Amino acid sequence: MATLKEKRTCGQRCEDFGRFVWNSDNGTLMGRTPEKWVYISLYYAAFYVVMTSLFSLAIWVLMYTLDPYAPDYQDRLLSPGVMVWPDKYGEEHVEITYNSSDKHSWTKMSSCLDTFLKPYKDDKQTECDNCTKGTYFFQKHFTTPNNTKKSCSFPRSLLGPCSGLHDSTFGYNCTMPCLIIKMNRIIGFLPSSNNKSQIHVNCTVLSGKENVKKIEYYPDKGIMDRSYFPYYGNLAQPHYLNPLVAVRVDLVGKQQAKLQCRVVADKISYQNFHEPYEGKVDFTLTNLGNH
Repeated sequence: MATLKEKRTCGQRCEDFGRFVWNSDNGTLMGRTPEKWVYISLYYAAFYVVMTSLFSLAIWVLMYTLDPYAPDYQDRLLSPGVMVWPDKYGEEHVEITYNSSDKHSWTKMSSCLDTFLKPYKDDKQTECDNCTKGTYFFQKHFTTPNNTKKSCSFPRSLLGPCSGLHDSTFGYNCTMPCLIIKMNRIIGFLPSSNNKSQIHVNCTVLSGKENVKKIEYYPDKGIMDRSYFPYYGNLAQPHYLNPLVAVRVDLVGKQQAKLQCRVVADKISYQNFHEPYEGKVDFTLTNLGNH
């Protein structure tokens, strides 16, 4: 029958640990002689110095070869996405719903648009440059302070009655609400190679045509001028402002309609089933106020 292992006391265990830390019989510290501890310390010091140097060199080479103003590889859409404001959307689809008879409802919409347009105030664009309309604004060199490039101004007044300068309600207290269409930015993107055609926004009624009396565009014809392209990135153009198009819809009847607004240009696609916001935006506009 196996004998039970003798249980060691706490004092014996402490004595064994002390002998492990320093064994005076063979002169070892934690199982190694001081000479071996020097060798292994030098080895690991050299190892980590080499590894740190290689890692630092790799980071330096990577940063040296990267362009700080434009990504080497882009995984974004080939065509820009399109958004609509006010961005008070529904849960599943883009549903812009308001009540022209409820001040709280239409104030929420107008406040959203006013906040969105604050960067477009004239006093906010003191460093923007007035560009030649109708032509792309190519810039090979950094001509402004802080190593940046110029940006074309977009005065809020171009949005006409949808600028909020004369009507702070943006039409949401009646049946002619304003919507703002914005195309997302893509560095170096040129929307059109055809100089004869204008880059513009066009809205069509998908359902509820009888509820839409007319659609108005600001600037005229919904044009997005070429002078706002190409975009060189936020670092190169910190004061860049997206060109906007305001759409004013005259709702009648049941005061509900589903619309599609798309940016029309030969390099902008809008039929990608897997990217519903590429080149276009579909939304439902509903006024719950008194008919």
